[in-house]
Amino acid sequence: MSQFESFYQDLKSTEQQDAALTSEQQIDRLLKPGSTYLNLNPYEVLQIDLDTDIEAAKKKYKKLSLLVHPDKNPDDRERADKAFDIVKKAIKQMEDPIELNRCKDCYTEAKARLAIVMSEKKRKLRKDGKEDDIDEDNPDGYKKALWITVTKVFADREKKRKMLEDRANDEKRRATEAMAQAAEKRKLAEEFAKNYEESRDERSGSWRNFQAKKAKKEDKGKTMKGAAFKPPKIKPQK
Repeated sequence: MSQFESFYQDLKSTEQQDAALTSEQQIDRLLKPGSTYLNLNPYEVLQIDLDTDIEAAKKKYKKLSLLVHPDKNPDDRERADKAFDIVKKAIKQMEDPIELNRCKDCYTEAKARLAIVMSEKKRKLRKDGKEDDIDEDNPDGYKKALWITVTKVFADREKKRKMLEDRANDEKRRATEAMAQAAEKRKLAEEFAKNYEESRDERSGSWRNFQAKKAKKEDKGKTMKGAAFKPPKIKPQK
């Protein structure tokens, strides 16, 4: 038995014990291990069918929100608060046309996936020379398989959304770091240019002083050479 099938049987078994479910049961249902991806589906959170209209969904939300409201569960307020947030998010998805269409698209994709799986199962049975009767041919079997597939579709889409979000955040972080580095380089260049300009007069004066000292030294050397020059002695003629 797969993890999804085990989760499904456990969930449906709990629901069958009490069709309305108590406050504690509803909180447990919404917060039980493995419910993270399940709660992405507002139809599953509100326990309504795909063809339920928005008015019926609001009535179910009102009933469910009263059960899990923190004020109604003072002894389990922290968990109730989390469950209440999950229920509020679900009704917001139902009220948002864009989000609602995305949810319905998940069901459409799930039905397409399941049709392929069923076709492959039947093909394999016929290849082995067996009857192509499968569990999904009966209503309960199909409902169970569709529930599992829908949950997987919601999970896959959420994983993809997180991946794209993380990638976008990484690109944004790299862009921010690049901008900061560029700004630091500009700042250093501006400071260098400013310091260079401010020290122009000082550099010019130093250069002039250096040239003047060099010229003076050269002139002094020339004077000394001229003063030390002695003309040759004139020999008397015989």
